[in-house]
Amino acid sequence: MRRTITRVRQDLAMIVARDPSIHTHAEALLHPALPALWAHRTAHVLYTRGHRQLARLLAYLARAVTGGIEIHPGARLGRRVFIDHGAAVVIGETVEIGDDVTIFHQVTLGAVGWWRDERREPGARRHPVVGDRVVLGTNAIVLGPVTVGDDALIGAGSLVLRDVPPRARVTAPAADVVVPLSPAERAESEQLLRTLATAGCW
Repeated sequence: MRRTITRVRQDLAMIVARDPSIHTHAEALLHPALPALWAHRTAHVLYTRGHRQLARLLAYLARAVTGGIEIHPGARLGRRVFIDHGAAVVIGETVEIGDDVTIFHQVTLGAVGWWRDERREPGARRHPVVGDRVVLGTNAIVLGPVTVGDDALIGAGSLVLRDVPPRARVTAPAADVVVPLSPAERAESEQLLRTLATAGCW
């Protein structure tokens, strides 16, 4: 019981520390990460004791309540895992997440696909292992039995298919900024398109 109370206090303190919009522990109680994490802990215990259907039902209910945080009951989560916003987060069955990890919305920690997983040995890991203090940016996708080392940063929109060393930074290409065309450039572009259309050149 004392251990449970300690973890609850850690969860609340973690949310206040990492979410600038939350100022008190009472306010932190309404954060979407809490029901996801608390339901997962219970579901994981049920899952490891062989109550797989009940565990899946609890995970399904948590997903409905939290706006789409989907954590498989088999996944192993460390202490003070912070899921910010939470919408459309997916964490697969054999995922292992360390302590003090931050996960932003639309992150996927998944498998490569059933067509490859069926060729793995029974019981083999299909999902990522994420080290301590890792940050997973919005819409980051980490697939397969890869390892993300401690203190790594996976930037927004990144696709990771290989191991990431500790303290490494993975970033996706930034969008190009296209300056609006001047009237003269627009007229030239339209003339070129008309010429190509009439010449039948594609």
